[in-house]
Amino acid sequence: MTHWGTAVKALTTLARLYVDDVDRALPALHALTGEEVGLRFPYAGVEVARIAGFLLVAGTDEALAPFRDTQTTVLVDTLDDLAEFLAAHGGEVLSGPNEVPTGRNATVRHPGGVVIEYVEFAS
Repeated sequence: MTHWGTAVKALTTLARLYVDDVDRALPALHALTGEEVGLRFPYAGVEVARIAGFLLVAGTDEALAPFRDTQTTVLVDTLDDLAEFLAAHGGEVLSGPNEVPTGRNATVRHPGGVVIEYVEFAS
């Protein structure tokens, strides 16, 4: 049996939704989930909003282009052990760790091509 132990613990995963306008996208997601927006902030030319298990990234096609390869966002307990995690499981850091409005993030391309943004919220 393969041991999948890790030094990085996923707390939750957010489905990334790329939209042209957060205000137009939120009402349907609010009705679907019954949740209110948890976070909302501008970042690097786009607007980001979290509602339930969704992370909306909004902007023009041009503004969204640098983000579109990232397929999901994973909230983790720490990014401090990311190098150890990647040594054990493969992958390459595409960006980060970076300071972001919510804490720190890093974007990683894993074996097989999946691109994941890892976020460690500030305490």
